Amino acid sequence: MPLSGGGIDREHRRVVLAAMVGTTIEWYDFFIYAICAGLVFAGQYFAALGPNALILSFATVGISFVFRPVGAVLAGQLGDRFGRRAMLIATLLLMGVSTVLMGLVPAASSIGVAAPVILVLLRILQGLSAGGEWGGAALLAVEHAPPERRGLYGAFPQIGVPIGLLLANGVLALVSALTTPGQFLAWGWRIPFLLSVVLIVVGLLIRSRVAESPVFEEVRRAGSAPVPLGALFRERGRLVLLGALLFAANSAVGYMTTGGYVQSYAVKSLHLDPAAVLASVMASAAVWLVSTLAGGWLADRWGRVRVYQAGFVLQLIWMVPFFALVDLATIPALVLALMLYAVGLGFTYGPQSALYAEMFPTRVRYRGAAIAYALGSVLGGAFAPTIAEALRTTTGTVYSIGGYLAGMTVIGLLASVFIPDRPGIPLNPPATPARPEAKPFS
Repeated sequence: MPLSGGGIDREHRRVVLAAMVGTTIEWYDFFIYAICAGLVFAGQYFAALGPNALILSFATVGISFVFRPVGAVLAGQLGDRFGRRAMLIATLLLMGVSTVLMGLVPAASSIGVAAPVILVLLRILQGLSAGGEWGGAALLAVEHAPPERRGLYGAFPQIGVPIGLLLANGVLALVSALTTPGQFLAWGWRIPFLLSVVLIVVGLLIRSRVAESPVFEEVRRAGSAPVPLGALFRERGRLVLLGALLFAANSAVGYMTTGGYVQSYAVKSLHLDPAAVLASVMASAAVWLVSTLAGGWLADRWGRVRVYQAGFVLQLIWMVPFFALVDLATIPALVLALMLYAVGLGFTYGPQSALYAEMFPTRVRYRGAAIAYALGSVLGGAFAPTIAEALRTTTGTVYSIGGYLAGMTVIGLLASVFIPDRPGIPLNPPATPARPEAKPFS
């Protein structure tokens, strides 16, 4: 899956690096909150709620998702008018500053109810940032790509998620290993949040050097005005809904680890060592990275929808065995369960950028892709950890969670049947060549 040779120049490589590094930083910031929601925040900020503290702590992970569509609309509107690059810099700054401030919020024992309120407000800002980030990064990579490599190029902003998960779990595991349990809960967990300062600087340096999307520049030179938001839903609302259902199935499954649920369950219910659990998730993130790249690469050969469907079938097959292995309460079983879990997840994530970019014409592409993604995250990942904990508490078994995730996977599989697969379609016919058989947008 090389990015060198074959007419791929330095600017192309710079673009995919900027997309990957930026999303890595964004999701590192996003995930350290989700992981700490299960390991730390219930006791530090929501302890007054007693036995419901953990459920509410997980609910704050989901609250940010409610604001993702707002971020998607705002960034999409501005991105379709002013460009993808400016929005990527703005979303990176918003996410980074919010994360650093989280590391400075005193516990509820110091400032009372103000502590969880401030924490939730900062989480909402993270949600606004995440809603606008993905669409810009995905489109910048895909719109710079040669038509025959859009799947692979589009997979690079996608792997920012497993790399961010790898980095978040790695930093937390290192801090956990270097501190006592009491020190980690008292101040150690704040270190990963404060380290975001360094990542912001790195991300800004990289993204500021990337050229604007050539497809967007062509539209801007032509003087085309962005289509009103209402027209997007009137003309392509069906595709927005199908895209949302497709991602809902992926994100519900993914947020068992990215949302911190598996980590919390393994540590608090199965009494496994926290550092070993975080290391297990890191191993699965590495597999997720490889399978996501493979999914993007295969999408250029098999088509985007076929790779999605293969991933959904793998997800469906693995749901019940996954929880059976986790419940063995050993680290080797947990590692195996998570690594196999990540294969189907990557196949339903790698083709996403290319598929969503080819679903919408240039003048509404940022909004269409970003809103479909954001709505899917609300329907799927937003409250998946909360639903999982409520199901386990109510039924007394984790297999009920497997049933829930299997149901979400079936929804995504059905949605994929109705999505047109148009690899190589001109993203902007005057500027972008495509295969002769590809039909342009009307």
